[in-house]
Amino acid sequence: MIQTFLPLVLILFAALLLGAITLWKRNSPARLRDIPALTRLYRMLGLSVEDGTRLHISLGRGSLLDARGGSALAGLATLRIIAERTSVSDMPAIASSGDPLLGLLTQDTLQAGYQAAGVDELYIPTTGRITGLTPFGYAAGAMHIPQNEKVATNIMLGHFGPEAALLAEASDRESLTMIGASDNLSGQAVLFANTQDALIGEELFAAGAYLGAGASHIASLTVQDVLRWLVILAMLGGAAIKLLGTI
Repeated sequence: MIQTFLPLVLILFAALLLGAITLWKRNSPARLRDIPALTRLYRMLGLSVEDGTRLHISLGRGSLLDARGGSALAGLATLRIIAERTSVSDMPAIASSGDPLLGLLTQDTLQAGYQAAGVDELYIPTTGRITGLTPFGYAAGAMHIPQNEKVATNIMLGHFGPEAALLAEASDRESLTMIGASDNLSGQAVLFANTQDALIGEELFAAGAYLGAGASHIASLTVQDVLRWLVILAMLGGAAIKLLGTI
């Protein structure tokens, strides 16, 4: 049954996305609901350039070859914007990851940000790092970056498990601003308890839109809301049909 309707769902999603992109391009800037964590992130992005401090973006261990790839792509989209905005700073952003493929894409994304800013000659490959290939190995390597790189804000966007507690503890020890979200329940619980403003659920995928990534990111939020309501209506409709069938 699911395989039968999957192509129709994909076609519906693509049609809604294209329509939303066209709509947002023609109209004035979108009015997005306030998410305190993303508002703080936008503010810290500007302050890091003015104050000469770094942002550290931890992208987790999400593999692009399985279900964890969505959070990794969301983190890369955010990294692309941050790299472009901080490329001219004396202290450009640093990114860390715990997956080989994600590490390569991290360096490529950083370089793309520099190229978009017209300063590709300033790109330093070592700003994108693989700090470990196991959960706690990755965390142990990444937790030393804030101590040694004059980091002011630690941003964690991706797939994190319980090892996120090590990164959170390192941020707290250095009195850093910490913003984080994970697609893993254990990691989300740790980040919720240790961040000033937590990102919950699908808010992880909204960061690009709030940082000004473009119409496609804003349109994706609109499509997600539409599909969410369609799923809710379908569930209510199915429940009503089943209830009427038993009467």
